[in-house]
Amino acid sequence: MKNLWSDRAARAIARRYAKDGVNRDVALRVYTTRLLGGDPRLVLHGGGNSSVKTRVRDMTGEEVDVLCVKGSGWDMGDIEPPGLPAVRLAPLRELEALDALGDEDMVNAMRRNLLDSKAPNPSVETLLHAFLPHKFVDHTHSTAVLALTDQPDGATVCREVFGNRVALVPYIMPGFALAKACARIQRGHPDVEGLILLKHGIFTFGDSAEEAYGRMIDLVTTAERALRARRKEVVLAPAEAQGGRPPRVADIAPRLRGMLAFGPKDSPVRFVTTFRTSSAIRRFVDGAELSRYSQQGTVTPDHAIRIKPKPVILPRPSARDLDGFFRASARAIETYERKYRDYFARNNATQAAPRTPLDPVPRVLLVPGLGFFAAGNSARAAEVAADVYENNVEVITDAEGIGRFRSISEPDMFDIEYWSLEQAKLGSAKEAPLARQVAVVTGAGGAIGQATARAFRAAGAEVALLDLDERRISPLAEEIGALSVPCDVTDDAEVGKAFAAVASRFGGVDILVSNAGAAWQGRIGEVDDAILRESFELNFFAHQRVAKAAVAMMQAQGTGGCLLFNASKQAVNPGRDFGPYGLPKAATLFLSRQYALDHGAEGIRSNAVNADRIRSGLLTDEMIADRSTARGLSESDYMAGNLLGREVRAEDVAKAFVDLATAQKTTAAALTVDGGNIEAALR
Repeated sequence: MKNLWSDRAARAIARRYAKDGVNRDVALRVYTTRLLGGDPRLVLHGGGNSSVKTRVRDMTGEEVDVLCVKGSGWDMGDIEPPGLPAVRLAPLRELEALDALGDEDMVNAMRRNLLDSKAPNPSVETLLHAFLPHKFVDHTHSTAVLALTDQPDGATVCREVFGNRVALVPYIMPGFALAKACARIQRGHPDVEGLILLKHGIFTFGDSAEEAYGRMIDLVTTAERALRARRKEVVLAPAEAQGGRPPRVADIAPRLRGMLAFGPKDSPVRFVTTFRTSSAIRRFVDGAELSRYSQQGTVTPDHAIRIKPKPVILPRPSARDLDGFFRASARAIETYERKYRDYFARNNATQAAPRTPLDPVPRVLLVPGLGFFAAGNSARAAEVAADVYENNVEVITDAEGIGRFRSISEPDMFDIEYWSLEQAKLGSAKEAPLARQVAVVTGAGGAIGQATARAFRAAGAEVALLDLDERRISPLAEEIGALSVPCDVTDDAEVGKAFAAVASRFGGVDILVSNAGAAWQGRIGEVDDAILRESFELNFFAHQRVAKAAVAMMQAQGTGGCLLFNASKQAVNPGRDFGPYGLPKAATLFLSRQYALDHGAEGIRSNAVNADRIRSGLLTDEMIADRSTARGLSESDYMAGNLLGREVRAEDVAKAFVDLATAQKTTAAALTVDGGNIEAALR
């Protein structure tokens, strides 16, 4: 592992933060924390922590000794000074004299001593940092160190590898007891460079940020070299080869995603999934002893909060017999959930204060021959779970390379997964109305498409943007955290590829906003048939094409869904010389009702929005100018030419789509969004 310390960079960051009144100690703490947090072999997604003991002025102007320690919600990779809240040091150190301290009391003690009451909660390992005497303290979950400690004889291995450079701490759950144990062990070995917490991670410390960071890099490098030197010739021997071409990920993702959903049939609790594979992952999932090494537990305890203690192992799929794969997968998931409930009951019975059970759904699904799926309540959560399990794959592979992987005991794992501090968060965060759902928006590069994508993302949905020109949607995708997919919705193959991309990224589709369209004009008795056919291809058949693809995925998931069509007021109130546009739009309005009729029994709803006079690619600034002039009106009066006298905007149409998506008992409806055009009113 390379030491990335730079004197020049350290001086630059100290000067930069000095302008904001941040002292040099904290600035250098930010610098080396980012160096550690930028390497996934050391830290993943909010894991690890760091601290510095320094002096700052309180609100009275008095200089006080404080511990600036990583705060909850901050990531070491991009931390800023506010992510290191200052806590008065002396009161924290006085706590070491106590025989015991509960988690809630510990958190209260830390918050009472914050210099800024609005600061985030200090790390749960704050007392460990406080009780150690060193100025700078670093903590990571190094993959190399974990591979050495996660062995039946991990302590012996670590003594052989590190000698007297570190002291070993037996596994103790994070909190007050661990902090006291670490302080006691360090005092017994005052010259060590760090502490190895067995089956947990590594702490290093020093009088300077450079020294603490350098010791971390040196010790991790020592671990990496030991792994290479001790590695067995054969690691994760492959299972006996089985015939059959594997299926596409997109062909199995929606069905598996549906198997994970739970709750009432009319309002299921869904998960978003993502898929990962690589040569390392394939070696892992294709290993002959997968059922042994994958079921031992997580490589470091806090991973259980993200991915549960164990993954579920699914059968090896074959494209020739997908139905057999799905039946066996359903049984595997049912068995997993039953065993998880048994695990909860068994361990909850030993608790002084009963815990609230979490859902039993697996967060990681191993698929021999393919890779693994990770699930979460959002795309972000699924990606984090995937990153965490990929980290587990690396550590378990390395651990098996020198011996046998062994995690902590089941009761210890339960204590982490059902930690009182985590239990306190249950039910505290209300989910957005469309959370856990995946929405596809076609024509996403236009005004209505972009507004709709933003509205669905704001409502909690994961969003896939489809448009003929990817350049029109890539910036928006980056802005709102969506998936951009170039797609010509008049082409069967491109639509198939686009929906396969959505399934691979999110697991499936729950909502379709079929919005792509263009306005062809012409007097109906004179217009060329080619123009009429071209308009029907985009303004009708493309709607059918994407709806058919979406319904196929919704049926595979078995959790219902929602189709939304942009039908336009032209469908019921045709404009002169707009027949080439209005005729297919009228057919699309009927199409939305046909889907409601034919697929309602499957829980698939279908609705349409009729909008009028929206500034967009269909109604351009030039058209607005021409029409308002022809009517002798100002542009603003023309755009507000409705019963309410108000201009209707793309955002109003987007809100109508969201409202229909959340109206769980509304189908076969057409919602008018035009400010009041009585000629276009359906009822």
